[in-house]
Amino acid sequence: MKNLYLYIFLLFSTLAISQTEFDTAEKLYLQGNTNQAQKLFETLLKTQPNHLKTIEYLGDIFGQNKSWDNAIFYYKKLKKLKPIEANYYYKYGGALGMKAKEANKFKALGMIDEVRSSFEKAIQLNPNHIEARKALVELYLQLPGIVGGSEKKATKYANEIFAISPIDGYIAKGKIAEYFNRYSEAELQFKKAIELGQSRKIAQNLANLYKNKMNLPEKAKSVLEIYQR
Repeated sequence: MKNLYLYIFLLFSTLAISQTEFDTAEKLYLQGNTNQAQKLFETLLKTQPNHLKTIEYLGDIFGQNKSWDNAIFYYKKLKKLKPIEANYYYKYGGALGMKAKEANKFKALGMIDEVRSSFEKAIQLNPNHIEARKALVELYLQLPGIVGGSEKKATKYANEIFAISPIDGYIAKGKIAEYFNRYSEAELQFKKAIELGQSRKIAQNLANLYKNKMNLPEKAKSVLEIYQR
């Protein structure tokens, strides 16, 4: 019995130490010190190989560093460990999509179906997953028509976004119009988004349109000056 108590004591002591180390690693990550955070997370993973949050943070760190193969490795592991979590499919699809974007066209084409199905799976698991829909809007805009690119499909997901969040829906519709050089339409959509959610982040879409596409830098500046905070 004494040995049993000792075992339980040591087990909980180990878990407490691991939690403290995780908290330290998480704090470093949130402070932007990703290099030190990565080392701590990797050390933790040796003792707790299935710790979901540790794996996710490592995937995020490698994604931020554009080390797509490593990010894909960790996100794929998350999918296997918890196949009902929508966000894991979204992150996996995003990392895979970024890898495809940097690959040669022939290799990229072979990855598109998995990218698309990952985002669709995220939506299936979480019908309100806005970010996966945003990714699909971007995917259908960027893809050539011959391999499935379509404004109609992009608009379908923009409408679904609008039904969940009108602000994000207006932005998605604005980005579609901007992509096809319909700048007046894009301007209108971005202004509608600003009316609903007055913030610098939302106004940045309109400012970028003015500055980068309509050659109106002063107008872009004036838009952002309204939302200094």
